Amino acid sequence: MAPRGSSLSCFRPANLAVVALALLAVAGCRGPSRELAPAGYTGRKACQPCHPDEYVAYTGSHHDLAMDPATAQTVLGDFEDATLTHLGVTSRFYRRDGTFLVSTEGASGAVEEFEVKYTFGADPLQQYLVAFPGGRLQCLPLCWDSRPREEGGQRWFHLYGNERIAPGDLLFWTRVSQNWNTACAECHSTGLRKNFDPSTETYQTRWTEVDVSCEACHGPGAAHVEWAEARARGVALPDSPDLGLTIRLKEAEPAVWTRDESTGRPRRTPPLAARTQAEMCARCHSRRGLISEDYVHGAPLLNTHNLSLLEEDLYYPDGQIQEEVYVYGSFLQSRMAQKGVVCTDCHDPHSARLRQEGDGLCTRCHAAGTYTSRSHHHHPPGSRGARCVECHMPARTYMVVDPRRDHSFRAPRPDLTARLETPNACNHCHGERSTQWAVGHFQRWYGAGPRDKHFGETLAAARKGMPGLAPDLIRLARAPRHPAIVRATAVSLLGSYPGGSTAEALAELATDPSPLVRAAAVEALGSVPPHQRELPLQAAPEDPVRLVRTLAGRSLAGPAPAGLSRRQRQLRTAAVREYEEVQQLHADHPGGRLNLGDLYRDQRDFEGAEASYRRAISLEPAFIPAYLNLADLYREMDREGAGRKLLLEALKTAPRSASAQHALGLLLVRTGERRTALDHLARAAELDPDDSRHAYVYGVALNSLGKSARAIRVLEQALKSRPHDRELLFALATIHRDRREFGKALAHSRKLLAHYPENAGYQRLERQLRNLARIPQRVTR
Repeated sequence: MAPRGSSLSCFRPANLAVVALALLAVAGCRGPSRELAPAGYTGRKACQPCHPDEYVAYTGSHHDLAMDPATAQTVLGDFEDATLTHLGVTSRFYRRDGTFLVSTEGASGAVEEFEVKYTFGADPLQQYLVAFPGGRLQCLPLCWDSRPREEGGQRWFHLYGNERIAPGDLLFWTRVSQNWNTACAECHSTGLRKNFDPSTETYQTRWTEVDVSCEACHGPGAAHVEWAEARARGVALPDSPDLGLTIRLKEAEPAVWTRDESTGRPRRTPPLAARTQAEMCARCHSRRGLISEDYVHGAPLLNTHNLSLLEEDLYYPDGQIQEEVYVYGSFLQSRMAQKGVVCTDCHDPHSARLRQEGDGLCTRCHAAGTYTSRSHHHHPPGSRGARCVECHMPARTYMVVDPRRDHSFRAPRPDLTARLETPNACNHCHGERSTQWAVGHFQRWYGAGPRDKHFGETLAAARKGMPGLAPDLIRLARAPRHPAIVRATAVSLLGSYPGGSTAEALAELATDPSPLVRAAAVEALGSVPPHQRELPLQAAPEDPVRLVRTLAGRSLAGPAPAGLSRRQRQLRTAAVREYEEVQQLHADHPGGRLNLGDLYRDQRDFEGAEASYRRAISLEPAFIPAYLNLADLYREMDREGAGRKLLLEALKTAPRSASAQHALGLLLVRTGERRTALDHLARAAELDPDDSRHAYVYGVALNSLGKSARAIRVLEQALKSRPHDRELLFALATIHRDRREFGKALAHSRKLLAHYPENAGYQRLERQLRNLARIPQRVTR
């Protein structure tokens, strides 16, 4: 069965360019339609008369240029019969009768002609959207580098660099993973509704304005316009502190940053009362999944979105950005966020530009005499290394030409690089130097550094499956001095460390003041045996935050236990329904259909589960998790023949899928075809050597066929990269025992006990082997 991952997250492709598409997205396939778009929106023109300065600042901003119909005024790329050859495919860009056309590789593998309907972004690159039947828009991987020529711009380039993405690949530009309606649209238009119709499998995506306009941030403006017009007419109005606005972003008492005389550090007056502004920005400037289109400006972010935690492949273990995560997740880790800094302290909200360029932006709050001096940064004045952002906001480049800075505002930690293989700002500039060189300089300049264990050390070890980490993760999850996103990440990793202490900690954390921590705990409780999770989850279905309720619905989808009150049953049913609605919102994506299939299967609705898995495959034939889960459903239904046929289809589509090879091998073992199974299990282990589970099953299968020596070689090889893996160690201990190699068996069993001392089964094995080790040994070949 395919791993679930986050039960609210649709499938996320790991390819950098695909992830980047989500950033430059916008909305809608056709023009505005008031019956399919939300009510109360007026458009930017209604704002201009009273707010002319803001309107001028906004015009030409990145928000204003987020998306536009393709015209001679909006298209930046060279469409004068220009060409780009990428890995053997030559694309041509040209115009005809006022339209902009691209001749490039299509879904059939042949070169086809496509008309550009919309531009997508402007700086430092511009992308282009192509319309397909059914209201779909797809984003071309061919981009225009809009930087000046002297910076390497004014050229066409391919998002995937030197990676060949063929038409049959899940990531090809015409496939669902690159669909704008579902992956991109929400964040680059105003008042968007996706409007996918599952019965016809078509979109009627609508927006109130094509780009990110005034009401994207301020909310529907009709009531405010009515208030302003009445006031202009001199009509007496009832007291309205919010002026008819859905969200009042201007604080009642303007904030002032001063320096605390006793510490010299910045201090906000008055203290920040609510994180409304940052959460409003985070709706788009974060790595997150959508759980409801009913966004209410000013409401908690987690009522409509599922924020990604510090997950592997998104963030480095110490929290630095790795994939493109759109700022908010890194900002939440910062001391600035904890002290009340908000986005508009540094960024003008209408032009979206920095309020000041260079170090002057930082010294608006931080003492210039202290922090811009050479005694602080130890670099020549005016050099790149003397700039605040180079040390505290190192950049990573996405989409080939788009550098983005880490907003966690951390101090460089080359010592963590030495231990965790994380990047550091010193070697980011001095790439030719060693980590130890950077550590040495840092210690000479600033002393030995922090002595407390960094949270990244615990997260890194947990990601690797190191044993015995439950106490460390629990301590981290309970530590209020750490940001909620760090604590929630520790909670999410606890699911891999089952046991009584874990279940108790998760029950406590499910009532944490932070909704992010509560959500992580509720989701992690889904991995706890049903009888242990029922009581801790009883309060979650009536949590005030939708994300917590929805995740509880997934964990409570199975049969309800006896003894629940009528109200408890009603709340449970409502939470499960809410979870189902989230997945139906993503019915246009195979990930949503997969999650529906899993839900129906847990509810014993096998017919509904089969239909959902089949629909996922139909939506994206290269989406292998749907094949795996459907084949596992067939196993449960005693339909192994149908499962075999399905897995053979999967391998025809993706012959290098280790998961599909592994699943077919297991099926053949169950049907008694063990020698044929061995070929598929071997292939899985070969294709994905990092997955110790594949090596474990292959080794056990070899041993069952009397090939114990070969099994030991396979298992020992896998153990080199996963020395604490309990399955590998147990298999080696028992195989050596059965070969009467009791000394070797005992050595492996002792490692098991050292790593997992509370496991009763491992204790019995060790006692058995100690007794057997007294018997004279003979070698079994």
